[in-house]
Amino acid sequence: MKSFKLKYIGVLAILFIFAGCERDEIDSITKVEPGQDQGAPEINIKYPQQGTVIKEASELSNITIDLEVEDDIELQEIVVLVDGEEVATFTEFTDYRIALKQVTFEGLTMGEHTVTVRAKDMEGKETVQTSTFSKEPPYTPVFENEVFYMPFDKAFMDLVNLENPEQVGSPAFSDEAKEGTGSYMGAANSYLSIPLADLGDEFTVAFWYKLDPSVDRAGILTATDDSDRNQGFRLFREAAGSDAQVIKLNVGTGEADIWNDGGTISSVEPEWTHITLTVTPTGTAIYLNGVLERATQVNNRAIDWTGVENLVIGSGLNFSGWGHNSDPSLIDELRIFDAALTAEEVSMMVNPPSEEISLHLPFDGNYNEQVSDRSINVVGSPGFTEEAREGSNSYAGAEGAYLTFPSSGLLGDEFSTTFWYKVNSSPDRAGIISISAVNESDPNKNNLTKGFQLFREGSAESQRIKASIGTGDGNNWNDGGLIDATAGEWVHIGFVITENQSRIYINGELVNQAAVAGGVDWTGADLVSVMSGAPRFVEWNHLSDKSYLDDLRFYRVALTEEEIEADMNN
Repeated sequence: MKSFKLKYIGVLAILFIFAGCERDEIDSITKVEPGQDQGAPEINIKYPQQGTVIKEASELSNITIDLEVEDDIELQEIVVLVDGEEVATFTEFTDYRIALKQVTFEGLTMGEHTVTVRAKDMEGKETVQTSTFSKEPPYTPVFENEVFYMPFDKAFMDLVNLENPEQVGSPAFSDEAKEGTGSYMGAANSYLSIPLADLGDEFTVAFWYKLDPSVDRAGILTATDDSDRNQGFRLFREAAGSDAQVIKLNVGTGEADIWNDGGTISSVEPEWTHITLTVTPTGTAIYLNGVLERATQVNNRAIDWTGVENLVIGSGLNFSGWGHNSDPSLIDELRIFDAALTAEEVSMMVNPPSEEISLHLPFDGNYNEQVSDRSINVVGSPGFTEEAREGSNSYAGAEGAYLTFPSSGLLGDEFSTTFWYKVNSSPDRAGIISISAVNESDPNKNNLTKGFQLFREGSAESQRIKASIGTGDGNNWNDGGLIDATAGEWVHIGFVITENQSRIYINGELVNQAAVAGGVDWTGADLVSVMSGAPRFVEWNHLSDKSYLDDLRFYRVALTEEEIEADMNN
């Protein structure tokens, strides 16, 4: 009887299990025949993609290769190679048709590289896919003869030589930067010390400086071996009355030294001041804000570098006998050149043509606008990608995502914008930059008579960059040019409006120009949209762009083709 009850309970349990399998939330298991092997495996190298540029400061770094391989029947083997060297092999797969794999490669050097993936199925059909990418330093010198650059953007690194200085005491960063996201902020008994490259008989040092008058004298930059002033140089400051400080230079020439008594800056309401010094065997010069303050002349007395190894930033190390100790001031954009810049070159460095720039969004992990700290409104959920054309990140578009901000201060009879762009052709059309007015009669329709709309449309193979420019009563079209949507490459776009025409440039070359009768009419065009036509250019579905965008700039002038090329190359 007991045995019968146990069997009865077991039968009921089995029935319950079968019943449960028939419930809606559990699918029944159906045998699927594998069928015939129709083709070779398909490989998708998700990262690094063709043309990827990795910008890193370290000489050696790691990279994670992300790939997907799919076969219609069954995978047998996947082999991953970097620069022809096998780094991983897979022969066992949880899902024998689809393999999602990540491979970490260590020791990636600067330069061009290739990732190759070979996949073979059970019948021996093989596919090979290759992706070419590169690793570059985070910075490429923008000036001729530039051999040292410290931007102080929350890091104490020379981006030309990829060296970090020794930190003595408690040097810090200030959010109050002349350019970028930070500046050096000195402190008592604090400075940086970094190896100094061989500069030869002539050189230039240039930087932005904001005086902290809490001490009446300090060393700013020194490169010396000891305290006798006969080797290296010393740039320092000291009080010149109650309301000013004088910037001075001392240079050692072996058995003696020479002086340049420089010029003064206000200590009452300190502002950012650009300081440049040049040294040659025939003399020295000090410039303030690009203007020559004082020059000295000597007869073949070259600087003596004997025993000089390091550059000291923010203190008068080995030059403290007269109280020129640590400087609590701010220093930004420190550059050194192994040549003596001319007065014209100094002026161009301080006041470049890009002084006409009205907006700059580098997208280096944030939406900070660099020219006037303009407030940026973020709509939806755009992101950032480390696949940047300039700097450390770029804007990564997303569905329903874009940026907006007021157009005040950005518009005039002439206008230019430049940016780097990596297209995602899905969807097949999108708004890129729109400065539009509301259509008062129907907000769901476009108002093409005011402002401009720069957008793209096309196919999965190619996309056309084009624009509409409003002239008040109507609009003019510029049909622009095509970019290859399959190349996966960064493309430089330039768009210019003058009083009588518009021009579109791709990779520095003019692809189309069109008449703009009477010039652009900005009436009511008080809102800028970036990476979407929304909210005012929506009628034809030019909505959010899922492409990448980097280094967006607006100018108050109509850039020439040469200036577009310079913007692209810099």
